[in-house]
Amino acid sequence: MKNEITLCQEIVDYLDYLKYERKLANNTYLSYRYNLIEVCKYFPDQNIADLTEDEIQTYLYSFQDSSKTKAHYLTVLKSFYDFLVDKKRIEINPCLNIKMPKIGKRLPKFLTEDEIIKLLDFDPKKPLEYRNKAMLELLYATGMRISELLNLRLASYNKEDEIIKVMGKGSKERIIPISAIAIKYLDLYINEYRNFLVKNDTDYLFLNYNGQKMTRQGFFKILVKRCEESHINKEISPHIIRHSFATHLLNNGANLRIIQELLGHENLSTTEIYSHISNEKIKDDYKNHPHYN
Repeated sequence: MKNEITLCQEIVDYLDYLKYERKLANNTYLSYRYNLIEVCKYFPDQNIADLTEDEIQTYLYSFQDSSKTKAHYLTVLKSFYDFLVDKKRIEINPCLNIKMPKIGKRLPKFLTEDEIIKLLDFDPKKPLEYRNKAMLELLYATGMRISELLNLRLASYNKEDEIIKVMGKGSKERIIPISAIAIKYLDLYINEYRNFLVKNDTDYLFLNYNGQKMTRQGFFKILVKRCEESHINKEISPHIIRHSFATHLLNNGANLRIIQELLGHENLSTTEIYSHISNEKIKDDYKNHPHYN
């Protein structure tokens, strides 16, 4: 095929390293693979393992004003060439002197505490509604990623210790405490309503109408519907619930490192974005001072 790209051995080895040694999450792995293929397409007659600093700069300039895209590709290429240096395939990483583009920090979107209360304020009547209630309460109570929520098994939940075991990025397990209200609806769902959804032998915790593991798309529809029913006119996604969890913890005095552990962030710098949200709230609240204007 005309557009087919044959990856050089260096890229094949690097991708194997990401997948089997670094154990990157599949979405991250596929993103890196896609990025490297795109670089190969830009240099169809060259082995990108042998690119110079100038050639890489030229490639990055091709993105024009997209600083975020430049930064992402530069991160991927730096990692690739670091790998080649470690393997003694090249002597110097050609990206060493290329400066990372400055990217303005965008504060994560989140729901207020009042909006979360409205979102979760409904009385389930049917098995699917009890499942929805348990999922939403658990998501906000733990701040876990949607992929983590949907991959939970029955054995992930430990009622006695009031915890749930989550398999995070890079197959790293973490343990998260659960709130009393999340436990209440989780128990109701598991003990009284989950069996109505079971159609085959599966130990996934949350099942859809067909008895299969709940999908991202299915959960997103549930979340959007609840927002509409609650008259919350904001952009919504499972990740916004995660941001809300972290923001509300910080606003109520939680330690940043504790939030880092709960969210499963590898670096504290990732969690520090919530400090900016908290600071913005302080500024907004200060505007209520009688002498502000």
